[in-house]
Amino acid sequence: METVNLKVKGMSCTNCALTINKYLEKEGLKNVKVNFIGGDVSFDADATIPKIKIEKGIERLGYEVMHEAGNEPESGSEIIKTNKRFLSTNFQRFIFCLIFSSPLFLHMLGLHIAVIMNAYVQLALTLPVFILGMMYFGRNGLRSIIGGIPNMDVLIAIGSIASFSYSLYGTLTGQAEQFMFYETTATIITLVFMGNWLEDKSVETTQSALKKLAITQKTMANKIVYDENQQEQIITIENTQLKLDDIVLIKTGEPVPMDGVITWGSVSVNEALLTGESIPVEKNINDKLIGGSTIESGSAQARITAVGKDTVLSNILKLVKDAQAEKPPMQQLADKISAVFVPTVVAIAIITFLANYFFTTIGFSNSLLRSIAVLVIACPCAMGLATPAAIAVGLGRAARNGVLFKNAKSLEVFKDIRQVIFDKTGTLTTGKFSISNYHFLIEETQGKRIAFSLEKFSNHPIAKCISEAWQTNNAIRWTSVDEVKGLGMKAIGLNGSTYIAGSFEAARHLTQDATHNVYIIRNNELIGWVDVEDEIRTEAKDVISMLHSKNIKTILLSGDRKDKANAVAQRLGIDEVIAEQSPEQKSQWVAKLNAIAPTAMVGDGINDAPALAKSAVGISLSDASHIAMQSAQVVLMNNGLKNLPLSLGLGKHTFFTIRQNLFWAFLYNIIAIPVAAFGFLTPTFGALVMGLSDVVLAINSVKLNWKKVI
Repeated sequence: METVNLKVKGMSCTNCALTINKYLEKEGLKNVKVNFIGGDVSFDADATIPKIKIEKGIERLGYEVMHEAGNEPESGSEIIKTNKRFLSTNFQRFIFCLIFSSPLFLHMLGLHIAVIMNAYVQLALTLPVFILGMMYFGRNGLRSIIGGIPNMDVLIAIGSIASFSYSLYGTLTGQAEQFMFYETTATIITLVFMGNWLEDKSVETTQSALKKLAITQKTMANKIVYDENQQEQIITIENTQLKLDDIVLIKTGEPVPMDGVITWGSVSVNEALLTGESIPVEKNINDKLIGGSTIESGSAQARITAVGKDTVLSNILKLVKDAQAEKPPMQQLADKISAVFVPTVVAIAIITFLANYFFTTIGFSNSLLRSIAVLVIACPCAMGLATPAAIAVGLGRAARNGVLFKNAKSLEVFKDIRQVIFDKTGTLTTGKFSISNYHFLIEETQGKRIAFSLEKFSNHPIAKCISEAWQTNNAIRWTSVDEVKGLGMKAIGLNGSTYIAGSFEAARHLTQDATHNVYIIRNNELIGWVDVEDEIRTEAKDVISMLHSKNIKTILLSGDRKDKANAVAQRLGIDEVIAEQSPEQKSQWVAKLNAIAPTAMVGDGINDAPALAKSAVGISLSDASHIAMQSAQVVLMNNGLKNLPLSLGLGKHTFFTIRQNLFWAFLYNIIAIPVAAFGFLTPTFGALVMGLSDVVLAINSVKLNWKKVI
């Protein structure tokens, strides 16, 4: 199913996202995801519902669908946007309102200027602010009500209309002195615009890591072409114009424009943007280059293998955005509360007015002021922002350091992890084998020739190790060659002889010695054996020690022989070993261990797919080019264990930050609303505090960028 991705401008809180989400689901669209922080909206395409209809529907709700150059809808569509309108940003609106509101603030500073105290002068100063406020808050609030999920703009609009109408009534009836609340109207609107602007800037910082990745998507490329005389020419074009199989020249200091394979030259590449690893990687002919990485030294020609949304960087950005749009259980609870928050606050404001008017002696004006204060100090945005802001920062920092979370739920689950299961080959070890010992019962050169001639047809790491070490131009020709699962390579020579290079299972009937890796058999006769050793990752011991320091149990789950698994576990200090397991048995063990305590599984993401799926959190160490195909929920991009502690730490601390944010959001509203209802603060101060409440959450979330999490 094709996914439609839209960029929507104008979403300022969870209620905005919920409004769009509700509209899309009402239209019958499936797999809807809306992320108000990034402005990303996605859903499964439906041939019966034109995309332009959906875009117009979102526009009618009060939001703006953005289009990249060259990707606009049909001419004449009301969706097409031209130049930015005046007063289209919260900062512009704040400055505009501040110009008119400033004179009304003077009496608060003890400066009583007679002309400004005139009711009609105050009306003239307040009117432009009120009109702008209603064009924004009033219109958006009305649309949110029509959409079925009232947002914060409803509260601001009601409070502003109440204070302005009351003041206007007093002015027109000659009772201005008793009905003068123009400054309340102006300051509410002005300060809320200021709060929205500060919130925009704060939320923007939560996306900084993701923006750094996105910026690298567009760069220039040196494309190699040939003129009519077949002479090589180099033209400079934007990388977005590159196509599959184009040849590009990349020199020292230049970014790799798109994913490719080196066809000439050798280079040193900095892939820190993608893997978090600052040490350059040496690349030669036939090695892969990842778009967005930088050439530190050397020059190379490369053939483009992926462009646009198929590149590794595009997949990374998509994964992070999808994860941000995912809603963990904690956010789903906050969303439910946010959806009923505005009607609840309106009801509390009405009760506040009636209670103060009928049961106190403060009169109509002060009762109205208290109800307005309740409206403007309440902040549903705080509850809606608590989870997305923390997740955006957590996922952004993770991506910047080469850790990709495929869904936000994984972040929350990490807090409960009590066991970590490791696969052995390619996870705790590098997967790079070397021959440690061998013995042949026939002439050595002939034995090596047979082993090479068999193993060169296999992609197994051990087979590759043998074929690379004993490569010869005098390979044996076979009439047939097959790879038998669980046994090894089997071939038939031109003279009818049968040869096998396989595991102990293939030689079990010929020897009792099960300690070797590869057994060479000719015509059902054992003629030799080969031992290899796998290099343990340099960071593995430190990672295991860190997990033990956090009281996390470590388990080695491998298909390898028990003696080899025990040897690795002993060197690293792993708590428990479960060896000689098939993929199906591994999956069963993971399910069993996960039932005892929340368990994370670290594997290669391909061979261990069933086991990874059974764990609470599946963590994959994988080549970056296969990032979109991994079955794990978390991928460590540097193809090593180095960032495992960071992924665990970020998961836990992101959850802690979410909990802190929600605590603040609920505490703020629980305290602020009664304080306003009992008259302990003015609507003006309430508007200021309401705007700053969101900023506090954003700042607390941004702290995740530099907070120590390991």
